[in-house]
Amino acid sequence: MSKTAARLLVDCLAEQGCDRVFTVPGESFLPVLDALSDAEGIQTVTCRQEGGAAFMACADGAMTGKPGVAFVTRGPGATNASIGAHVAHQDSQPMILFVGDVDRGMKDREGFQEVDFPAFFGPIAKWAAKIDDASRIPEYIARAWSVAISGRPGPVVLALPEDMLHEDGIEAIVRPAVTRPAQAPCPDTMMTIMQMIGDAASPLAIVGGAGWNARARHYFTQFAERIGLPVATAFRRQDAIPPSSSVYAGNLGYGPNPKLVERVKAADLLLVVGARMGEATTDGYALVTPDHPDQALIHVHPDPDELGRVYRTDLALCADMPEFAESAALWDDGEVIDFDAGAEAHAEWEAWNTPRDEAEYDLDLAVAMGTVRRLLPDDAIVCNGAGNFSGWWHRYWRYEGYPSQLAPTAGAMGYGVPAAVAAALRHPDRLAIAAAGDGDFLMNGQELATAAQYGLDLLVILFDNSSYGTIRMHQEREYPGREAATGLANPDFAMMAESYGGWGKRVATNAEFDAALEEAMQRKGIRLLHCITDIEQLAASGATVSGLRAKA
Repeated sequence: MSKTAARLLVDCLAEQGCDRVFTVPGESFLPVLDALSDAEGIQTVTCRQEGGAAFMACADGAMTGKPGVAFVTRGPGATNASIGAHVAHQDSQPMILFVGDVDRGMKDREGFQEVDFPAFFGPIAKWAAKIDDASRIPEYIARAWSVAISGRPGPVVLALPEDMLHEDGIEAIVRPAVTRPAQAPCPDTMMTIMQMIGDAASPLAIVGGAGWNARARHYFTQFAERIGLPVATAFRRQDAIPPSSSVYAGNLGYGPNPKLVERVKAADLLLVVGARMGEATTDGYALVTPDHPDQALIHVHPDPDELGRVYRTDLALCADMPEFAESAALWDDGEVIDFDAGAEAHAEWEAWNTPRDEAEYDLDLAVAMGTVRRLLPDDAIVCNGAGNFSGWWHRYWRYEGYPSQLAPTAGAMGYGVPAAVAAALRHPDRLAIAAAGDGDFLMNGQELATAAQYGLDLLVILFDNSSYGTIRMHQEREYPGREAATGLANPDFAMMAESYGGWGKRVATNAEFDAALEEAMQRKGIRLLHCITDIEQLAASGATVSGLRAKA
């Protein structure tokens, strides 16, 4: 059946299982917008800035395991959206970014908003290409879907020349939906892994990352609990196993439990499943060095290119995460493996994870997190960008549901509100929380307009210390007492929420915070707590401005 190129493209997306796209409309892809208006199975979500749209697509891919999809226009639109592609790449999340492009006849003339998109996105995408031949749209879409979800998931970028989308009478066959290849581990390798774990004196697992899903979580938790293996989660992968698990040892990254750090250093065997062992997880490749002398490493990852890339590996296994986890959980060769360390590590994390009762500041964030844990549902989806504010959530919140943590391992600011919009759309039965700092919120806070347009329930908890707190912390370490370019003059964020048709409350003490959060939980729609905090309490690990100056 002949059809327009744009209609063919939308039909191909529908066949692959796409049910939602995020966009800031542009004239370069008007035919696609027109075709989407007739696509009953695909919701088109209109966003306020291309960075927000790309973040939403990235978060949607993280929740579903299918590519999140965004459409943006050429030039400014694409460059704005590039931050989402970078996050999807570093976070190993499936995403497809479509970019409207100049007419094919305008190529290489530096036409209006022209950019060489395959060259521009190549370094931060798994695949970046341009569809010049409309008859090959089914091929490109199927390949893009497959590349995005296979191996180490990641972003694909496809440029769409405007004149190509207007072509009519295209005859092509829509390709059937592709699925992620699932590679099971071989029994001999599993036997070797179990022998290495059984022979170890102090093994420890680090999990979460590429290809991890609810099935992998279920079976790996079952396996680790059966043998008493301590399990730490990689940076911002805290929902990889339930925190209520008897072997959960806490999270690595910025400001981890010092006792967990010592436990990692003392381990004679590390079982790393899904994680890349990147800079944040390993504290700059210092906690676990690339050569890790006196420490054996088993690395299980779905992408062979990641194995042996940075770390010397004693046993490398390329396998699908849920397939490996299920094989480990069901493994029975008659040998009994039993460690006490899992329970010990969990007890250490419980002590670290427990908020203090007595406030040391007017609005003590550690105390406030105790209120958050008491009033918010266990399966809430917490979405945050980058900043010191996130440390309180990482330390004190328990990511019990799955998925329940949407936070960029790439450390991008402005991610929280767009991700919460995506979470509220994908899981309307669960509470979506945008955890934000003042500088972080102001990068994409305008996406509250998107939440309002679609009638979403969204809770924003915003910590305002009138500073770019993380940079201020580094500044105090390097140049104590010489604050420069990190101070912020902020608006009334509660009033801002009201301007979007929501409810907002400014709080400056723990008593006010408790009352406001209780009220927020009785309401629907957009709710925002504007929490005025003291710059002195810089980090959840206990770092303060005065303390950093004293050390310097």
